[in-house]
Amino acid sequence: MDTSSSPSSSSSSSSCFATPSTHTTSTSTSGDGVGGVHIPVEIVSEEEMAFIEAALASVRPRLASSACPSSSSRFALFSSLPSILPCSSVPPTSPGPRSFSTSGDIEDPVPPRSSLLGQFRSKRGLSVTDITSTEWCEKQLEFSLCRGKPKRTDAMKAGSDRHSQLEKEVSEKMELHFETIEDSWAIRLMNFIIGAHNLLFEGITRELPVVGVIEGVWMVGVIDEIRISRDGGAGLPMLVDTKTRCKATVPSAAQKRNARLQLMCYKYLWDNLVTNTFPTEHFFRHYELNRQYTLTGDVKKYIDSLELDLKTLDDVLSHFRRTSSLLSQSDEQLLLRYELQSDQSLLEEYYFPYDSSWCKKQVDKGLEFWLGYREASFVPEDEKWKCKFCAFASDCPQSVTSSTNRTRSR
Repeated sequence: MDTSSSPSSSSSSSSCFATPSTHTTSTSTSGDGVGGVHIPVEIVSEEEMAFIEAALASVRPRLASSACPSSSSRFALFSSLPSILPCSSVPPTSPGPRSFSTSGDIEDPVPPRSSLLGQFRSKRGLSVTDITSTEWCEKQLEFSLCRGKPKRTDAMKAGSDRHSQLEKEVSEKMELHFETIEDSWAIRLMNFIIGAHNLLFEGITRELPVVGVIEGVWMVGVIDEIRISRDGGAGLPMLVDTKTRCKATVPSAAQKRNARLQLMCYKYLWDNLVTNTFPTEHFFRHYELNRQYTLTGDVKKYIDSLELDLKTLDDVLSHFRRTSSLLSQSDEQLLLRYELQSDQSLLEEYYFPYDSSWCKKQVDKGLEFWLGYREASFVPEDEKWKCKFCAFASDCPQSVTSSTNRTRSR
């Protein structure tokens, strides 16, 4: 999804903006199943493993891969606005949340020379998917980074198509072209601004980009869905992630744990954006952006069509910060939805509470690996079943050792 380039780099790219839709759909199910019907637990589905493997090599793709229909609709500042999603081939840089323990501008840590962060994410920063891939299997992630990402499978495509379908329920894409990294960042920030307005006025937004610093490391993420209940309650934004499965089975404990970490990281990023001062100077410095860069081409035309007086990247970031201040901290309850891929029927809705201590522990552990302070670890003994689905099993010391031991025991 997000890649980086220097601010002076230039190549023609496109990005998809979206116009709002007037309807949304939702379903609710209590408990661990649907209507009391028992759903068997499957260790792992082909579709979810495909997504896990793809995530090991790069950030989860947030960019549309095909051309999107253009739109000439105009939107006033505080009416329902379109959400924006980058589709660029120019490598945009990756932002992320603020430190768990500090606020304000933070200097980048200086990782060891051999750190994977320095080799693969030096200017992009990490993504939330980079952290969840670390939690799944550090050795598999290391192999993927060094050897390249796996081929896109039919299961992966079906899952991406479903997310695109869900997004279209609240917005409709339009295509823009841009040539600089500053323009690409303007698009990303406008995606947040427009998505936030959709949330405030429609009660829902999808594919919302977030950025900040966690423990001194810049991180970026795209939240699958945020909704605000209009039926009583606290009325706080609730973070939701929808996952699809090939078979009518609920996920394993390891898969749910990994998905919980993903949503908790998104919540941390969101809450920091809306409750703390964004580290502006640190942001421009880290991503080597020209804050006074004048927006050009399609990007400028689109912003003008919204009747916003934003001429430079700094103007857009200032508006991004003002928009963040209008939002409230998210609900402590998070929601994972599991759908059957074939007919989109609901398999399970899984509510769970945010656990800041556990989330911090998992992120700290992942950063130790990314920053090169320790070697990659293998999956624990009770999760070695993951190796059966790993493309690098034949080269993995743990898998080779296990196979040798089994042969000797015969």
